[in-house]
Amino acid sequence: MNRTRLAFAAAGTALLVGCSDAESTPKGQATYSAVPAPSASAAASTSGSAPGSAGGARLGQPQTIATGIEVPWGLAFLPDGSALVSERESGDILQIPAGGGDPRKVHHLDGVSPAGEGGLLGIAVDPDYATNKFLYAYFTSESDNRIIRFVGEGGGGTDGAAGKVILDGIGKAGIHNGGRIAFGPDGFLYVGTGDAGDGSASQDRGDLNGKILRITRDGAAAPGNPTAGSPVWSMGHRNVQGLAWGADKTMYGIEFGQNTWDEVNVIEPGKNYGWPEAEGKAGDSRYVDPIVQWSTDEASPSGAAVAGGNLYVAGLRGERLWVVPLGGGEPRAEFTGTYGRLRTVATAPDGALWLTTSNRDGRGDPQDGDDRILRFPAA
Repeated sequence: MNRTRLAFAAAGTALLVGCSDAESTPKGQATYSAVPAPSASAAASTSGSAPGSAGGARLGQPQTIATGIEVPWGLAFLPDGSALVSERESGDILQIPAGGGDPRKVHHLDGVSPAGEGGLLGIAVDPDYATNKFLYAYFTSESDNRIIRFVGEGGGGTDGAAGKVILDGIGKAGIHNGGRIAFGPDGFLYVGTGDAGDGSASQDRGDLNGKILRITRDGAAAPGNPTAGSPVWSMGHRNVQGLAWGADKTMYGIEFGQNTWDEVNVIEPGKNYGWPEAEGKAGDSRYVDPIVQWSTDEASPSGAAVAGGNLYVAGLRGERLWVVPLGGGEPRAEFTGTYGRLRTVATAPDGALWLTTSNRDGRGDPQDGDDRILRFPAA
């Protein structure tokens, strides 16, 4: 395991914490927690008419957007509504038309070293893509997990054919590589990392692993981070693979639990989410409790997206799409067992919800057409 220590002073008491686990975990008790009701202002900001909005409408039958994809992992949208999809094993990035159709390979990333849960993972599109054509990818190399910036089709720039490494030294392992990247409402790039099998890293503020990071498009620590010069936004995480923001800019982080609880956390700067000292709701004032927890056999949660008044969470081992009403109330599961393992869910520019399966990742039972991408139109 190769890991880079952060070069900043670690002063004061423990900062951040959270929980997350491998994609297949021992079975726990099948229970979950209700979402607490938000404040009146937050409730108002999450109202909307996107799929399955707070009114309780259920998702209908989806359109199959694409089939025959090999272990899709990252999913991000271009301004024209088409989607980029990363294949974990091949190192390829495919482009899929907004209305569906045959995937077209548009990029291949050299240096991807797939093994276990590692490989080509999250991808992101720069908010200013229309002018700079910047794309970003998180992948496992022979020595570490890293993020590169590269130029999309039709773009120029100086990143070179192989792209530019903007952040490296994130420890790798066969499990807990994290990998989700996404631009937040503030225009900075957020990065979910895993503990790479070493829980102590999550409580080490000088370690990139077991954290949520917040960086600029050049890979530097973003201004306004809890500790100046450090990319760490929050800590105490086990394996963050879902990042999403509500209409009120509340940030949600999705984590794999170990043996008992998977988590949905509200992420705040400088907070500690408890791993490895806490898993699920610990009631310990040093750590932040999740707003939702599921037994590990119900979820193994990966991708996340907010549409209307709901947070949608894709479940791998749980083989279901969790619908978490952000206005308060009980989460519900849809499509349990229908499509197998679900990896990533994302909201398209037109408000539709896209959902990817992960049945060819060595832990699923592939169906005809797997892996596939499904589209649920906006209500």
